[in-house]
This record gives sequence, structure tokens and C-alpha cells, in this order.
Amino acid sequence: MPDFRPVGLAIGWLLVSLGILMLFPLIVDLAQGTGNWQAFALSAALTSFVGVSLVFSTTAGVISTASTSMRQTIVLIACVYTIIPAFGAVPFVIGATESRTLDAVFEAMSGFTTTGATVLDNLETLPEGLLLWRGMLQWIGGIAIVVIALSILPGLKFGGMALFMRDNYDAFSSVIPRAVATARDISLIYFLMTLACAISYLGTGLSMFDASVHAMTTIATGGFANYDASFTELGKSTEYVAVLFMILASLPFFRYVQLMTGSIQPLFRDSQVRAFLVTVLTIFLALVIWQRLAVEQPLEPAVRKALFNGVSILTGTGYASTDYNLWGSFPVAVMFLAGLIGGCMGSTSCSIKVFRYQLMLASVAAQIRTIHNPHAVIIPRYQGRNVPSDIASSVLVFFVVFLATLGGVALLLGMVGLDMLTALSGAAAALANVGPGLGPEIGPAGNYAGLPDSAKLILTAAMLMGRMELLAVYAIMSARFWQA
Repeated sequence: MPDFRPVGLAIGWLLVSLGILMLFPLIVDLAQGTGNWQAFALSAALTSFVGVSLVFSTTAGVISTASTSMRQTIVLIACVYTIIPAFGAVPFVIGATESRTLDAVFEAMSGFTTTGATVLDNLETLPEGLLLWRGMLQWIGGIAIVVIALSILPGLKFGGMALFMRDNYDAFSSVIPRAVATARDISLIYFLMTLACAISYLGTGLSMFDASVHAMTTIATGGFANYDASFTELGKSTEYVAVLFMILASLPFFRYVQLMTGSIQPLFRDSQVRAFLVTVLTIFLALVIWQRLAVEQPLEPAVRKALFNGVSILTGTGYASTDYNLWGSFPVAVMFLAGLIGGCMGSTSCSIKVFRYQLMLASVAAQIRTIHNPHAVIIPRYQGRNVPSDIASSVLVFFVVFLATLGGVALLLGMVGLDMLTALSGAAAALANVGPGLGPEIGPAGNYAGLPDSAKLILTAAMLMGRMELLAVYAIMSARFWQA
């Protein structure tokens, strides 16, 4: 029987940390005198107790464990994305929202996976502690995504991520020590970027509280806002600041680590960075030209709204400053496709990621050249280097699995009563961790509160699968995975 005590120890320490973090919204609510602080006190006590219990019950079994196996690592990722949101949902259940368990878990899962879909209405009336907790869930989830993506997933060779371990990291023998080292390198950059974003928001006129929460959800590319209308009423300059930091958060964080050591060339030589910026420009031009010609929008609003909403969906942040469903069918199609692209590998951004499209196109180009030259041996290349066949195959498998899962989730949502547009866009928004879907119900002007419970359950599972890179989920579901 596999030994999962190292997993229990890691989850225990994470729960202890989560319980400590709950003290921050507790202090905010206590200072506001809302009475909601008691919910965070109970939540923190429960979470810390379970965490300490796990630590004490598993420590003895891992003292001599020098490394973790692939099976343990996959289970660890699964536990992180199920147990942490489960405990993160407790303040929503016993707090001011008094949410039902399913709605609370949906909200916490959406927060921790930085999806940004919400089932809460009248956000302006909620205690500030709960709003802060929503932002903190996304901020915590954002750093977790970067650490897992850079230090754990490459070793598992999911969806071509081994390419980044080969190109940017030395070989490592243990997943958890690598994650600790990577977290040390990135945490300072993540914090400083959040601080810079908050200061910039303050400069646009936001309050200290709004600036802090929106900075956390911007750098995490999560999209939780403190208002039902998202960014609609926050001002023009605030939107431009958000665009800048959404783009910065969607670039590879390991490039920022290199910048801190004085190496600036790797950032500008990174082909996925260039491809991402070209994608941003292409989507922006398509949307602004359409607004100018078809909608006859004045130049400045057309530029601002196209840039803000296009970048928001592309990066998977999910903020909205207008209902782009009203722009016409072409922008809706652009937004749907943009949500399936995402940012760079090693960022807080979500979805398929730019580098996978690059590797897929390189493989397709190689196959076409092979057809033209049947006797030639043509190997796909990425950033001037040959792409190993196993990495190219894993990327193509990821695309197939992603599209098949997207179709399956959309089919399930249709079976529980959702119309085709809501089902398809909701499946894509959850699986790609984008947040808002399309249509009047789950689009940028709505939320997920009115969906049936069965649909919320399906979407919660889809958010989890999206953040676990899909293949890990299917691996866990196989009987062979659990065999010793």
C-alpha cells in the first residue's frame, strides 16, 4: 500500500498556515465591529486543529523520507485543490453570507483556483472581512499555482511542462524540497508585485481596502472584485492599471527571478513571452476595430474597453468593465477563443497556455514538412532547440484530453437544463479557470448564483480538473494508480 504520510504532513502544515491567515479577515471584521469576526475565529480554530492533528499524526512516518514519488506528488496536488478550498469555504457557511455548503465550496474553489466565478450577490453589503478573505483565497491560490507549475508539474511531464524543467532548472530528486526552494525565489517577487499594484490602485483613487483586495486578485489573475459590477464604476485610470498588472502577472515568474539576478535577456528572448504579447495586441486590435466600425464607439472608450476586457479574458482574470455580450457576435467569439488561450507557463494565468499552442503548431509544421519531404527526418523545434518526441506527444495528448473534457462537461451541463451557450461557455470558463461565461446569466453582467445545484457541482469539479492539468485527475481515477 502506498505511503501517503508525506502528503498528510504537507497538507497539515498548509492547513495550519491557512488557519493563521484567517486571522487577517478576523482582525478586519473585529475593527469594523460587524460581529462576523466570530466566524473567522471558529474557522481558524477548526482549520488549525485539523492541521496540527495531521502534522502530529504523520511526522514520525516521514522523518527518514528523502523524496516523494510521482504517486505521492499527484495525490498531494489533488489534496491541495480539494482540502484547502473545503476549509476555505467554512467562513462562507458560518459567516455573514450563511451560504449553503455547495455554494460556499463553489466560491472557495473558484477563489483558490483563481477562476473568479461567483455565486454571491450584493457584494457591497458583505463585511469587509469576507471580501478580504475572497481576495486572499485568490492570492494564496495564485502563488500556489506558480510554485506547483514550476517545481512539481514539470517533473510529472504533464502536457509538455517537462520542457521547462529541462530549459530552466537543474535536475532535482525531491518534489517537495524543489517546491520550497522555488517558493522562496518567487514569494518576494509576488509580494512586491502585489504591493506595487496596490500602490498604483491607490493612485487612481481607490480606497486602501479596495486597492489591497483588487491588487491581490489582479496579481493572482483571479478576478474577484468587491462590487457586483466588477470594474464598471472604478474609473478609467483604474482599468489601465489593471491591464498593466494583469499582463505582468501573466508572464513567467522565473523570468522575474532571472531579472533580479541581473539577467534581462532571457525575458525578451523567451518566445512564449513574445507570442503572448502578440496575442494581446491581436485581440486588442480586433476588438477595438470592431467597436469603432460596427458599434461606432468613440476612440478612447473603444480602446480602453477592448484592452481591459480582452486582456482580462485572455489572462483568465475575469474582470469586466462592460457587458461585451452587447458588442455583437464577433467579439463574443473572440472572447470565447481568448479564454481558451491563457498566459505564459510559470505565471498565475490559466487555461491551455501559449507555449502549448507554440509546440502544437511546431509539431503540425514538422508534419507538413515531412509530407513535402518523405525521406527527411524533421523534428519540431522550440526556441531554437529540438523538441523531444515525448514532449510533443504529451502536448498533443493534452489538447485532445482538454477538448474531450470540455465537450463532456458541456454535455453534462446541457443534461441538467442549461442552454447551449450557457453550457458551452460555462464549461470553458470553469475548465480554463477564466470565470465569466457568455450569455445573460453567467456572462460579465451576471453570475452563477441562479444555476441549479447540479450545474454548480459539475462546474466545481471542472474548476478543480482545470487547475490539476486534467491528466493528473484521470490518473487518479484509474485503478492502476492505487496499486502498490
